[in-house]
Parts: sequence; structure tokens; C-alpha cells
Amino acid sequence: MADSKNYTPRLQQKYKDVIQKELLATLNLNNVFEVPKISKVVINIGAGSESVSDSKKVNDAASALELIAGQKPIKTKAKKAIAGFKLREGMAVGAKVTLRKSVMYEFIDRLVNIALPRVRDFDGLNPKSFDGNGNYAFGIKEHLIFPEINYESVSEIWGMDIIINTTAKNDDEALALLQSFNFPIKKR
Repeated sequence: MADSKNYTPRLQQKYKDVIQKELLATLNLNNVFEVPKISKVVINIGAGSESVSDSKKVNDAASALELIAGQKPIKTKAKKAIAGFKLREGMAVGAKVTLRKSVMYEFIDRLVNIALPRVRDFDGLNPKSFDGNGNYAFGIKEHLIFPEINYESVSEIWGMDIIINTTAKNDDEALALLQSFNFPIKKR
């Protein structure tokens, strides 16, 4: 990555120059500050019940997430003890990372243009995955779709949840925003 003061990701520049003006017209908004934008992206990997017996699995998941996101993740801990899973309160069970600003735009660009087209039998994202407040969440079954992951070094395949948080007032505005970023969302 170039000098961070002068560098603006391609997708962020496209949002400022093109997408913002298009959404202002299509959503019939009065002010440019009303136009919805993506505020953050949260990526979560759960290491599963195997992480109870082998703490190395959480570290492997965290290192894979660091490669994908380009930022160091935090390890998530169990909130409750569950005797059936031999899980104690406070044990590390996964990793998550929150992306904002330029790192977020870089990730979205790689996700939409490189990673999602590599998903096997992919026919689009579910349009019902909006939460009612303009946020979108979906899951990926294999972290191997990201080009940063080296196939030879992978010991286990991780699934991940990706949550896209927007400033949209409703799901229709959020859908218009994500479609303008070329998210492959199926038609309703």
C-alpha cells in the first residue's frame, strides 16, 4: 500500500465521484448528507467446538483472518460455560475484526471482485439477509476463496460471517447502496 495520506482506495473514490450522485437521484434525497454509506464491516470466524481441546485452532483462525482482513483480529471468548462441550467461561472460541475507512473499502473491493466469484456454485447473495435497519449479513463456507490464503499452508477450512453496517434508514436504501457497489445480490 502506498503512502496512506495520499492514497484513496479505488472503491472509495468511486463512491465519492459516482455512487453518491447516483443514489442522491435514485433515492430522491434532498441533501448529499442523506445518502447512505457503508460505515463498517465486521468479519467473524468461529473456531468451533474443536477449539476447546486444541487452542492452536483459534490461533490458526486468527492468523487466517489477519491475512484476509489486513488487520490484526481480536480473539472472542466464551460468555458462558457449557459442560456438554467442555467449554469454560472466558476460553477463546474465535476471532473477529472490524474494518473501517480505507481498509474497509479495500476489503469490499477484493470481496466483490475476486473472492465471491470464486465461490463454487455461487448464484448470488440472499436478498432476505437484511436486518430491517439497513445492515446486511452473510456467511462464507470456505475462507480459501480469498487469494491471500496459501492452499499448501491450510490445515483446516474456516467459515466466516461478514456483516456490512450501513447508515441507510431502511433495507431498500441499503439494497440500492450495496448494488451500486456491485454486490451480487439476487433479485427479490
